[in-house]
Amino acid sequence: MKNYVKEGQKLPMFGIGPYLVYGMGMLTLMGLIMSGNVLRSGILEGAWIIVFRIVGIILMVIGVYVWYIGALGSNMDENIIENILKTDGIYSWVRNPMYSGWWIFMIGLKLMWHNAWLFVIPVINWLIMTIVLKNTEEKWLFDLYGKDYEEYKKRVNRCIPFKRQ
Repeated sequence: MKNYVKEGQKLPMFGIGPYLVYGMGMLTLMGLIMSGNVLRSGILEGAWIIVFRIVGIILMVIGVYVWYIGALGSNMDENIIENILKTDGIYSWVRNPMYSGWWIFMIGLKLMWHNAWLFVIPVINWLIMTIVLKNTEEKWLFDLYGKDYEEYKKRVNRCIPFKRQ
């Protein structure tokens, strides 16, 4: 599938998304692999296992839901093709629901391993997302939408879905 669908389309269909998600996924996978040997000292025992697994499953489901609503339930492809800033639906809660969904899913996945050392990976992934998005997609969107995008940024969080008052 090509990254631009029609003549005059200003933004790429996928942007840096696949690279960003693959990078976060590889970091998560490395942490999970190291959890069983190098980082073994961080494994929590007892009731923590159940707590972490329940919270992990809940976060994985939330992550899939946020990604689904942003990617497939929002008609975002049409907005990209027509050069229209998407600010309603899930996009009124979070500016990057597809990345956020993956990030939340990966946090849940890490919790399934109930290893305290893995707590650092979501922070690193959040930093990676923030740096990459500020230096790529946010610049593209500002160049295209200007003041409208600046106002949108003031109202809606980049990565963590919540409704600002």
